[in-house]
Amino acid sequence: MKKPIAKPLLLAAALLGTLAGVASAQPSWPGAKPITLIVPYSAGGSVDFTARLVATKLGERLKQSVVIENVTGAGGAIGVAKAVNAAPDGYTLVAGPDSAIAIGRLINPAAFKFDPLKDLAPVGMLNTAPMVLVARPGLPVKDFADFVKLAKASPGKFNYATSGVGTVLQLAMELLKERTGIFVTHVPYRGGAQIATDVIGNQVDLAMLVSTSAIPHVTGNRLKALGVTGSQRLEALPQVPAFGEMPGLKGFDMVSWTGIFAPANTPAPIVSRLNQELNAVLKDPEVRAKLQEQGALPGTGSPEDLGRFVKSEYARNQKIVQAANIKE
Repeated sequence: MKKPIAKPLLLAAALLGTLAGVASAQPSWPGAKPITLIVPYSAGGSVDFTARLVATKLGERLKQSVVIENVTGAGGAIGVAKAVNAAPDGYTLVAGPDSAIAIGRLINPAAFKFDPLKDLAPVGMLNTAPMVLVARPGLPVKDFADFVKLAKASPGKFNYATSGVGTVLQLAMELLKERTGIFVTHVPYRGGAQIATDVIGNQVDLAMLVSTSAIPHVTGNRLKALGVTGSQRLEALPQVPAFGEMPGLKGFDMVSWTGIFAPANTPAPIVSRLNQELNAVLKDPEVRAKLQEQGALPGTGSPEDLGRFVKSEYARNQKIVQAANIKE
């Protein structure tokens, strides 16, 4: 005669069967639903260009469409906030640039109400791009060392332009000012289109520009390049030293960057898959060539790498903002 099966064993078997049924009933991600990649700026800019370039290839690899949604306003805060508040299901991502992720909350907490270190799940680095400090044609300097001497001889006489208050461009120049002990006045513009024209026309002494904006004017001998903010020289400007090479500026390394982020609590397997496919896309020769045309370097690394990078950027930027008293 067979012994009866104990009730606890029967209950456990029933529970396992139910869980297995639920798991098998859940559709596998990404399923039939398109993925939205939020760009927190208007169409046509550098972040939008890169996001669209990658979205097409990412969609091909995932066998699902990746749709760009431009959500503008408040320096990127509205677009990033929309991603923060989205369901953490892998169907909403955001192309988060440095200013919106690692600077905005430091200078304008009323607009940036989310905490980028807690409310977003890093997926992977999209791209990085060094900046170039350029000088007007009539400024009597050959290199950055010359400018430092000139600025120290006449504190407050010279100025520099960027595309706005609280941009990584401003923070890079403020860090240079702190490291060299010079005083140069910031002239913020609303966007970067007019800056090069005004520097070429000798209306502004210096400008910190993203590399893609600076390179054509430097190679065309319309502007003087004094230094590159990244850790190494630009391929397109091999004659222009990186600031980290210069005496007193060892270790100087600031770049403009954009990462891909998901809402916090997005399941780890989805984040891992997205990271894997993003890294594969960024190894594509066509993608790499188009990024390099923009003066950018393709990103790489794990979600954890991006998370550590954002924390270090936030901590460094906090010190710069406090020391320079930068406010919106």
